Amino acid sequence: MKKNLISIVILALLVVNIVLSSITLLSVSGTNRKTAALVTDIAAAINLDLGGQTEEEKQEVTVSMADVVTYDITDLTVPLKKGENDEKEHYAMLSVTLSMNSKDKDYKTYGDLSARESLIKGEINDAVSQHTADEARENSHAIEEEILQRVQAMFDSQFIYDVTFSSILIQ
Repeated sequence: MKKNLISIVILALLVVNIVLSSITLLSVSGTNRKTAALVTDIAAAINLDLGGQTEEEKQEVTVSMADVVTYDITDLTVPLKKGENDEKEHYAMLSVTLSMNSKDKDYKTYGDLSARESLIKGEINDAVSQHTADEARENSHAIEEEILQRVQAMFDSQFIYDVTFSSILIQ
């Protein structure tokens, strides 16, 4: 009789163990799904902040160094937007390098940027002045991308494929 009673207790403990294991498995899998979704969202946000590109976009932008022509716009001083609790005026002193693809069909038409330098400077001033000093310090790459988009829209072409701050000083 004792052996049967012990067997029944063991069986009951096994059933309880299976039930608790099932509950744990269901709760962990739901949490795991949420964690995976969060990691995916964070990875997507980081990819956007770092200017991540898909493989197709990287192939479009890849230009041989032999085909790269640069144009420098130097000694720009741009007033920056005031921050929320910022009483002081801030300025960005910068030099910008525009990289052009000499093999692009529009390069022959627009390649000499010296005639349009004042228009390009205007776009750079507009783009940079929309940001606060903290934004310019923390994420200058986003400002470069904004300038690139504005210049490409101005020319309605992508022969200018990259904008780089060759020097930037925020005061």
